Amino acid sequence: MDDIIIRQAVLDDANRILDIYSYYVENTAISFEYDTPSVAEFQTRMENIMKRYPYLVAEREGKIIGYVYAGAFIGRAAYKWSCEVTIYVDKSDRKQGLGRRLYECLENRLRDMGILNMYACIGYPEVEDEYLTKNSSEFHIHMGFSKVGEFHKCGYKFGRWYDMIWMEKIIGEHIVSDSANISK
Repeated sequence: MDDIIIRQAVLDDANRILDIYSYYVENTAISFEYDTPSVAEFQTRMENIMKRYPYLVAEREGKIIGYVYAGAFIGRAAYKWSCEVTIYVDKSDRKQGLGRRLYECLENRLRDMGILNMYACIGYPEVEDEYLTKNSSEFHIHMGFSKVGEFHKCGYKFGRWYDMIWMEKIIGEHIVSDSANISK
């Protein structure tokens, strides 16, 4: 893992990031999307996220092997201290500590921005199958997240109904002050 570089993504990374993501769209219920977005659509998504939040990639020998980003959690002013996080690692680079490194870098950047709460929305199987296991929720627990909510049979993919869970990690101190009500 010493040969891994983690850096801010740029729009030119979209093709490779999309290669990683398309595996999850086409072969798993980890993403509830049915179709892989176009490169242009994916670049627009990246651009919108990068206006406010970190979008990081991990590279080995110049090749992107994973990515992580944060985005708005419910687009209202009162939630500006919270964010939703997403991570994907190339299918051949999983279970090697890359996800941990990406999340740790993201968490540090979010903390520096004043973010206090991280949330993850995760597909969750009632019964594990070839499309969805509990690996993602177990990884998040390992990273310090806890389950805070569950929606039953809310995602339908590959002819099956899947649950979705919300997980939360508190990364900062919640201080009450009058200045907290002032929008920035």
